[in-house]
Amino acid sequence: MATPHNRANPGDIAETVLLPGDPLRAKFIAENFLQDPVQFNDVRNMLGYTGYWNGIRVSTMGTGMGIPSLSIYVEELCRFYGVKRLIRVGSCGAIQKDLKLYDIILAMSACTDSSLNTYRFNGGSYAPTASFSLLHKAYEAALAKGITPHVGPVTSNDLFYTIDGEDISWKRWAAYGSLAIEMESAGLYTIAARHRVEALSILTVSDSIVNSQETTSKERETAFTMMMEIALSLA
Repeated sequence: MATPHNRANPGDIAETVLLPGDPLRAKFIAENFLQDPVQFNDVRNMLGYTGYWNGIRVSTMGTGMGIPSLSIYVEELCRFYGVKRLIRVGSCGAIQKDLKLYDIILAMSACTDSSLNTYRFNGGSYAPTASFSLLHKAYEAALAKGITPHVGPVTSNDLFYTIDGEDISWKRWAAYGSLAIEMESAGLYTIAARHRVEALSILTVSDSIVNSQETTSKERETAFTMMMEIALSLA
């Protein structure tokens, strides 16, 4: 049964789904990592594909930017398509000095300034957390590839551009140990918890707010391959 945002039929989507924010990154993953990929969605150009990685059936689908957009797609994947593992493969802005461009972060938990969870929990404060099983497997997979990932909390912000053009709130998050700023993980972990499915965000540092460094949009689309390999190993 298709949904308003996904034309896939039941069975078209694998139990493990890689979730980049950029639908073109989903296309890149399908074309460069999956065997025999078949496109299952193009509604609103939010591309989705299912193929095989080392004989294991895997899907990849874009989510768009921000918690509201991701929440729509993740809710439908969980509720209507029987997905069991959701792995975000995204970019982030480092807010700790020791993080460098292209470093890998495994998001253990996700702080947020979004009001969505405050509304969802009637004013309560929920702590969105990754699946320990996926986190542990991803850490071991990274070490096997000669990479020591950074593990810790990240912060999912609602705003990319601030009204006054300068955002210093990241310093408060950094002071409390947050590794990076991104826009989706808190929503992913919350919805996954509600549906009792596993979720993990594997992030690549695309820019450093601390050191004023950044990658290009093309690099963010195609060059962050190591996190994709780690994510695929979890299938």
